[in-house]
Amino acid sequence: MRTNSDQDRVTYVGHATVLLELDGVRFLTDPVLRSRLLHLRRQVGAHDEDAAARLDAVLISHLHHDHVDVPSLRGLGRETPLLAPPGAENFLRRRGFHAVTELAPGESHAIGGVEITAVEAEHRGGRALRSVGSEAIGFVLAGSRRAYFAGDTDLFDGMADLGAGDLDLALLPVWGWGPTLGPGHLDPERAAKAAALLSPRIAVPIHWGTLFPVGLSRIGRRHLIAPPREFERRCGELAPQVDVRVLDPGEATSLSA
Repeated sequence: MRTNSDQDRVTYVGHATVLLELDGVRFLTDPVLRSRLLHLRRQVGAHDEDAAARLDAVLISHLHHDHVDVPSLRGLGRETPLLAPPGAENFLRRRGFHAVTELAPGESHAIGGVEITAVEAEHRGGRALRSVGSEAIGFVLAGSRRAYFAGDTDLFDGMADLGAGDLDLALLPVWGWGPTLGPGHLDPERAAKAAALLSPRIAVPIHWGTLFPVGLSRIGRRHLIAPPREFERRCGELAPQVDVRVLDPGEATSLSA
C-alpha cells in the first residue's frame, strides 16, 4: 500500500459518491453507481469502474436511497468495511453486509494511517419507506491531510470547529436531485457560507449534476449545471481564500498542489 501523500486525490464519481485517496487508503462515499434509482435517472456517463475497485472502506452518511443504494453496495462486495451512522447497522446486516461499524458524532475508527471521525449533520437520515430510524452524519478524515465529507447537511452550530487544525479539503453538497431543495440541505449560497466557516484549502462541490427525475431533465437542465458555478461565484465573495475546484462527474484533482 502506498503512503506517498503526493498521490492524495479526490475523484467526483457523481451525486454524493466520491473516491477519496488519502495516504494510500481508498474511501468511497455514499455509493450510487447504477444508471437508474427509483424515479431518478443518471444524467451523465457510467462511472469509471476503477473508482469502485480496491476499496479499503465505504463511508455512509445516512440511509436515504440516493446515499445508500443496496445494489451498488453489493457490487462492492459484502465484506467491504462500511462506516455508518447510528441506527444503520441492523439495516445493513440484514442485507448481507458483515463488516459494519456504527459511528456516532465524536467517535472515531482508524483504517491504515487515516483516522475517520463521525461529525454532526443537520439532516433527517432515516429510511422512511421502511420505517428505519437512523441518524445522519458527516466524516472528518485525518492522516497526513485532513478532509471533510459533509454527506447531506444544512449549516449547524459548531461547523466552524471542523475546520480547526488546517482542513485540506471540504466536500460540500450544493444541490440535490430535483428542481427544488427541502430542509436539511445546502444550496450554493449556504454551501459558500459553509466554506467560509470551514476555511478549507480546497473545496469541491458535490451532490449535483448526476441524478434527475425521469421526464424532467429537459425542463430542469439549469439545475444540473448551474449550482457548482454559483457556489464558486459566491465563494469568491464569501470565502476568497478557498480554492474551489468544480469537477464534472468522473473528473479528479490532486490534493498535493
